[in-house]
Amino acid sequence: MEVVVNAATSVDGKLSTRERRQVRISGDEDFDRVDRLRAAADAVLVGVGTVLADDPHLGVKSEDRRVQRLRNGRSANPARVVADSRARTPPDATLLNDDAETYLLVSEAAPPERLATLRDAGATVIEAGEEQVNLSAAFDQLETEGVDRLLVEGGGKVIFSLFEAGLVDELSVFVGSLVLGGREAPTLADGEGFVEDFPALELVGVDRLDDGVVLEYRVES
Repeated sequence: MEVVVNAATSVDGKLSTRERRQVRISGDEDFDRVDRLRAAADAVLVGVGTVLADDPHLGVKSEDRRVQRLRNGRSANPARVVADSRARTPPDATLLNDDAETYLLVSEAAPPERLATLRDAGATVIEAGEEQVNLSAAFDQLETEGVDRLLVEGGGKVIFSLFEAGLVDELSVFVGSLVLGGREAPTLADGEGFVEDFPALELVGVDRLDDGVVLEYRVES
Protein backbone atom coordinates (compact mmCIF):
# COMPACT_ATOMS: atom_id res chain seq x y z
CA MET A 1 0.00 0.00 0.00
CA GLU A 2 1.19 3.51 -0.83
CA VAL A 3 0.59 5.97 2.03
CA VAL A 4 0.43 9.69 1.22
CA VAL A 5 0.24 12.23 4.04
CA ASN A 6 -1.19 15.65 3.25
CA ALA A 7 -1.57 18.60 5.61
CA ALA A 8 -1.81 22.39 5.78
CA THR A 9 0.20 24.21 8.41
CA SER A 10 1.03 27.73 9.45
CA VAL A 11 4.57 29.03 8.92
CA ASP A 12 5.39 27.80 12.44
CA GLY A 13 4.12 24.30 11.71
CA LYS A 14 0.75 24.42 13.50
CA LEU A 15 -2.35 22.62 12.25
CA SER A 16 -4.78 24.73 14.29
CA THR A 17 -4.88 27.05 17.30
CA ARG A 18 -4.05 25.96 20.86
CA GLU A 19 -7.84 25.70 21.38
CA ARG A 20 -7.92 23.10 18.57
CA ARG A 21 -10.00 25.56 16.55
CA GLN A 22 -9.59 25.26 12.80
CA VAL A 23 -8.25 28.29 10.96
CA ARG A 24 -8.37 28.77 7.18
CA ILE A 25 -4.72 28.25 6.29
CA SER A 26 -4.98 27.68 2.54
CA GLY A 27 -7.32 28.86 -0.20
CA ASP A 28 -9.26 27.69 -3.23
CA GLU A 29 -6.24 26.58 -5.25
CA ASP A 30 -5.03 24.32 -2.46
CA PHE A 31 -8.54 23.01 -1.77
CA ASP A 32 -8.65 21.91 -5.42
CA ARG A 33 -5.24 20.24 -5.05
CA VAL A 34 -6.52 18.28 -2.05
CA ASP A 35 -9.63 17.30 -4.00
CA ARG A 36 -7.38 15.88 -6.73
CA LEU A 37 -5.49 13.87 -4.11
CA ARG A 38 -8.76 12.49 -2.74
CA ALA A 39 -9.97 11.58 -6.23
CA ALA A 40 -6.76 9.62 -6.82
CA ALA A 41 -6.97 7.72 -3.52
CA ASP A 42 -8.72 4.48 -2.66
CA ALA A 43 -9.33 5.70 0.89
CA VAL A 44 -8.84 8.77 3.09
CA LEU A 45 -7.74 8.40 6.72
CA VAL A 46 -8.05 10.71 9.72
CA GLY A 47 -7.72 10.24 13.45
CA VAL A 48 -10.74 10.23 15.74
CA GLY A 49 -9.67 13.62 17.11
CA THR A 50 -10.30 15.13 13.69
CA VAL A 51 -13.71 13.46 13.54
CA LEU A 52 -14.69 14.80 16.97
CA ALA A 53 -13.42 18.32 16.23
CA ASP A 54 -14.50 18.80 12.60
CA ASP A 55 -17.04 16.10 11.65
CA PRO A 56 -15.49 15.83 8.15
CA HIS A 57 -17.06 14.24 5.08
CA LEU A 58 -13.77 13.33 3.35
CA GLY A 59 -15.45 12.98 -0.03
CA VAL A 60 -14.53 14.30 -3.48
CA LYS A 61 -16.10 17.73 -3.99
CA SER A 62 -15.78 17.97 -7.79
CA GLU A 63 -18.67 16.33 -9.60
CA ASP A 64 -16.47 15.82 -12.67
CA ARG A 65 -13.94 13.88 -10.59
CA ARG A 66 -16.67 11.77 -8.99
CA VAL A 67 -18.05 10.95 -12.44
CA GLN A 68 -14.58 10.05 -13.71
CA ARG A 69 -14.10 7.67 -10.78
CA LEU A 70 -17.40 5.97 -11.63
CA ARG A 71 -16.37 5.67 -15.28
CA ASN A 72 -13.17 3.97 -14.10
CA GLY A 73 -15.20 1.38 -12.22
CA ARG A 74 -14.60 2.88 -8.78
CA SER A 75 -16.99 4.32 -6.21
CA ALA A 76 -17.75 8.04 -6.58
CA ASN A 77 -15.89 8.77 -3.33
CA PRO A 78 -12.92 7.04 -1.72
CA ALA A 79 -13.55 4.97 1.39
CA ARG A 80 -13.26 6.77 4.74
CA VAL A 81 -10.93 5.38 7.43
CA VAL A 82 -10.76 6.47 11.08
CA ALA A 83 -7.95 5.51 13.46
CA ASP A 84 -10.01 5.18 16.63
CA SER A 85 -8.47 2.91 19.28
CA ARG A 86 -11.38 3.25 21.75
CA ALA A 87 -14.25 3.54 19.24
CA ARG A 88 -15.09 7.13 20.16
CA THR A 89 -16.51 8.00 16.72
CA PRO A 90 -20.09 9.30 17.14
CA PRO A 91 -22.64 7.01 15.45
CA ASP A 92 -24.15 10.08 13.77
CA ALA A 93 -20.83 11.27 12.33
CA THR A 94 -21.07 12.56 8.75
CA LEU A 95 -18.53 10.05 7.47
CA LEU A 96 -20.86 7.21 8.44
CA ASN A 97 -23.33 8.22 5.75
CA ASP A 98 -23.92 6.17 2.61
CA ASP A 99 -21.60 8.18 0.33
CA ALA A 100 -18.76 5.65 0.70
CA GLU A 101 -17.55 2.70 2.74
CA THR A 102 -16.25 3.62 6.21
CA TYR A 103 -13.64 1.62 8.12
CA LEU A 104 -12.92 2.08 11.81
CA LEU A 105 -9.49 0.94 12.96
CA VAL A 106 -9.86 -0.02 16.63
CA SER A 107 -7.91 -1.84 19.33
CA GLU A 108 -8.94 -4.70 21.58
CA ALA A 109 -9.62 -2.06 24.26
CA ALA A 110 -12.63 -0.68 22.36
CA PRO A 111 -15.88 -1.31 24.31
CA PRO A 112 -17.94 -4.05 22.60
CA GLU A 113 -21.17 -2.08 22.99
CA ARG A 114 -19.62 0.88 21.16
CA LEU A 115 -18.49 -1.39 18.34
CA ALA A 116 -21.98 -2.85 18.01
CA THR A 117 -23.48 0.63 17.80
CA LEU A 118 -21.00 1.75 15.16
CA ARG A 119 -21.52 -1.39 13.10
CA ASP A 120 -25.25 -0.70 13.20
CA ALA A 121 -24.48 2.84 11.97
CA GLY A 122 -22.73 1.39 8.91
CA ALA A 123 -19.07 1.12 9.90
CA THR A 124 -16.82 -1.79 8.98
CA VAL A 125 -14.65 -2.45 12.05
CA ILE A 126 -11.02 -3.59 11.73
CA GLU A 127 -9.46 -4.65 15.04
CA ALA A 128 -5.67 -4.56 15.38
CA GLY A 129 -3.57 -4.01 18.50
CA GLU A 130 -4.21 -4.32 22.23
CA GLU A 131 -4.45 -0.82 23.75
CA GLN A 132 -3.70 1.25 20.64
CA VAL A 133 -4.34 0.52 16.98
CA ASN A 134 -1.49 -1.39 15.38
CA LEU A 135 -1.42 0.64 12.19
CA SER A 136 0.80 -1.74 10.26
CA ALA A 137 -1.49 -4.70 10.94
CA ALA A 138 -4.60 -2.60 10.26
CA PHE A 139 -3.17 -1.42 6.94
CA ASP A 140 -2.51 -5.03 5.94
CA GLN A 141 -6.22 -5.69 6.43
CA LEU A 142 -7.15 -2.56 4.46
CA GLU A 143 -5.05 -3.85 1.57
CA THR A 144 -7.13 -7.01 1.50
CA GLU A 145 -10.17 -4.70 1.14
CA GLY A 146 -8.66 -3.22 -2.03
CA VAL A 147 -6.99 -0.11 -0.61
CA ASP A 148 -3.77 0.37 -2.58
CA ARG A 149 -3.38 4.14 -2.18
CA LEU A 150 -4.25 5.73 1.17
CA LEU A 151 -4.42 9.48 1.69
CA VAL A 152 -3.86 10.60 5.30
CA GLU A 153 -5.23 14.01 6.30
CA GLY A 154 -4.29 14.13 10.00
CA GLY A 155 -4.22 14.87 12.75
CA GLY A 156 -0.76 15.32 14.19
CA LYS A 157 -0.80 12.26 16.46
CA VAL A 158 -1.78 9.96 13.61
CA ILE A 159 0.87 11.45 11.32
CA PHE A 160 3.59 11.00 13.96
CA SER A 161 2.47 7.40 14.58
CA LEU A 162 2.71 6.65 10.86
CA PHE A 163 6.22 8.07 10.63
CA GLU A 164 7.19 6.18 13.78
CA ALA A 165 5.94 2.93 12.22
CA GLY A 166 7.75 3.64 8.94
CA LEU A 167 4.53 3.59 6.94
CA VAL A 168 4.71 6.94 5.09
CA ASP A 169 5.75 7.00 1.42
CA GLU A 170 4.96 10.61 0.46
CA LEU A 171 4.35 13.87 2.33
CA SER A 172 2.71 17.02 0.94
CA VAL A 173 2.50 20.13 3.10
CA PHE A 174 0.83 23.43 2.25
CA VAL A 175 2.55 26.13 4.32
CA GLY A 176 0.32 29.17 4.67
CA SER A 177 1.41 32.75 5.32
CA LEU A 178 0.33 33.10 8.94
CA VAL A 179 1.66 32.39 12.43
CA LEU A 180 -0.53 30.59 14.99
CA GLY A 181 1.93 30.01 17.83
CA GLY A 182 1.30 28.28 21.14
CA ARG A 183 3.11 25.41 22.83
CA GLU A 184 -0.18 23.51 23.07
CA ALA A 185 -1.22 24.02 19.46
CA PRO A 186 -1.14 20.78 17.43
CA THR A 187 1.74 20.39 15.00
CA LEU A 188 2.25 18.37 11.84
CA ALA A 189 3.70 15.45 13.80
CA ASP A 190 2.62 15.36 17.44
CA GLY A 191 3.29 12.50 19.83
CA GLU A 192 6.42 11.68 21.78
CA GLY A 193 8.78 12.96 19.10
CA PHE A 194 11.99 11.49 17.75
CA VAL A 195 15.34 11.72 19.55
CA GLU A 196 17.23 9.62 17.01
CA ASP A 197 16.63 7.79 13.74
CA PHE A 198 14.77 10.79 12.36
CA PRO A 199 12.73 10.07 9.22
CA ALA A 200 14.68 11.27 6.19
CA LEU A 201 12.82 13.12 3.44
CA GLU A 202 13.74 14.02 -0.13
CA LEU A 203 12.27 17.27 -1.42
CA VAL A 204 10.85 16.50 -4.86
CA GLY A 205 8.61 19.48 -5.55
CA VAL A 206 7.87 23.09 -4.63
CA ASP A 207 4.80 24.88 -5.94
CA ARG A 208 3.35 28.26 -4.99
CA LEU A 209 -0.43 28.22 -4.48
CA ASP A 210 -2.73 30.88 -3.05
CA ASP A 211 -0.60 32.89 -0.59
CA GLY A 212 1.56 29.95 0.39
CA VAL A 213 3.71 27.13 -0.88
CA VAL A 214 3.27 23.36 -1.29
CA LEU A 215 6.28 21.23 -0.37
CA GLU A 216 6.30 17.69 -1.71
CA TYR A 217 8.56 15.00 -0.28
CA ARG A 218 9.37 11.34 -0.79
CA VAL A 219 10.27 9.46 2.36
CA GLU A 220 13.67 7.82 2.05
CA SER A 221 13.74 4.16 3.03
